Amino acid sequence: MGSLGLFSDLRASKAPILLQDSRAIRGGPTKKLFVFDLDGTLAESKSAVSGDVAGLLYDLLGVMKVAVISGGGWPQFERQLLENLPGDDRFENLFLLPTCGTQFFRFVGGWTRIYSEDLNDQERQLIVSSLHKALEQSGEAVAKIWGAAIEDRGSQITLSVLGQEAPLSEKEKWDPDFTKREKIAAILRPLLPAFAINMGGTTSIDVTKPGIDKAYGIGKLREHLGFSLSEMLFAGDAIFEGGNDYPVQEAGVDSIQVRDPRETAHVIQAVIACLGNGLIQMTSSKKVS
Repeated sequence: MGSLGLFSDLRASKAPILLQDSRAIRGGPTKKLFVFDLDGTLAESKSAVSGDVAGLLYDLLGVMKVAVISGGGWPQFERQLLENLPGDDRFENLFLLPTCGTQFFRFVGGWTRIYSEDLNDQERQLIVSSLHKALEQSGEAVAKIWGAAIEDRGSQITLSVLGQEAPLSEKEKWDPDFTKREKIAAILRPLLPAFAINMGGTTSIDVTKPGIDKAYGIGKLREHLGFSLSEMLFAGDAIFEGGNDYPVQEAGVDSIQVRDPRETAHVIQAVIACLGNGLIQMTSSKKVS
């Protein structure tokens, strides 16, 4: 299964778009779960979701189940996503997977952590020292950083070269084509052969246990919610080889490549519109409010 094409140039048109791939329209498998990346997809890097995206997500939660999977930690989900969504019973349709699914949260009267698969102390020490070494050897270290460059997220350790609190304007221009991070990752891989290394966001490199990527998170959604791959739809901004959304497509989930949160908003609008017109098969009979 490949990335779902879009008929229209979303940046040029505000009109609702249609999903081109026939597997997502009438006659294809029923889509029960829409899975989203967070940074670069629902929100700008380390920023809160906009009011428009939050409103559309709320509407979407009224008609189908939604999951968000990201390399970010739980505090990032709270700050970027949950603080900007109305907290009502629609949260029961929302499932959150920080650090690529090595943590899983669902709403059971309140947000409840179902599991967390954390690194041990020895693994943490090795990863942190290797990140420092790879950054230094790459020659890509910067003179000024904003906040901590290395963040321990329990089940994942993340290098943000410009720092966790760097302004978005600085992050967007530092490595737009991933070449600087690939240089760092090339040095890092032989230092950490037993770990998974993925590039995420705009300046980040994520290190996890082997086999941990967003496809792993998709597997956790199957395990805990019982949905098949054909019942899922995914949207992300890094669905390309080496991108941290690419494993979802490789796992066999129908995927929509987006360029930014504005484009994601159009995709959500299109899905809601298609639901109303019966173009996408869904199990819920609820109407968008």
